Amino acid sequence: MILSNRENMSESEMTYLDSILEKSLNLNTIHFGKSPRKVIQYDKRPNMYGGDGLVYLLQMFAEGELVNNRIGAYMILPTANDSVGFHTHGSRKEQELYIVMEGTAEYLEKKDWESTEKKYKVEKGNITTMRGGGFHGLKNIGDSPLIIFVITTNE
Repeated sequence: MILSNRENMSESEMTYLDSILEKSLNLNTIHFGKSPRKVIQYDKRPNMYGGDGLVYLLQMFAEGELVNNRIGAYMILPTANDSVGFHTHGSRKEQELYIVMEGTAEYLEKKDWESTEKKYKVEKGNITTMRGGGFHGLKNIGDSPLIIFVITTNE
């Protein structure tokens, strides 16, 4: 599995991402016992898992805030053909949910590296799940940014 490096982001990149999200979402997170807040951390992931282009993750929770969850983040693929390459969560014993908030994508899955991939068109309101040793990937196929809310839980 090919991971991608995280790169630092400039203030202008963060402002750009906020402007994309604010057109359709209010980024306030209200976490029990804490004051409402916005994004905790911005991650820039070029060629994520061997995909093409840029993927941004906007972490909405600090480490340890969610019981049994590893990630609660917005994933933004800003342009057509930005993608997340095939990857698995099996070795980490995780389940991952993608909730499509905006845009149109091609969701890809396969049982293992050698099997034939299945392709599904997903759009606003669709949810995908991946559990165990399967593989999945995602590609923005629309004319606008793709915004996914990602929840990764421990099995």
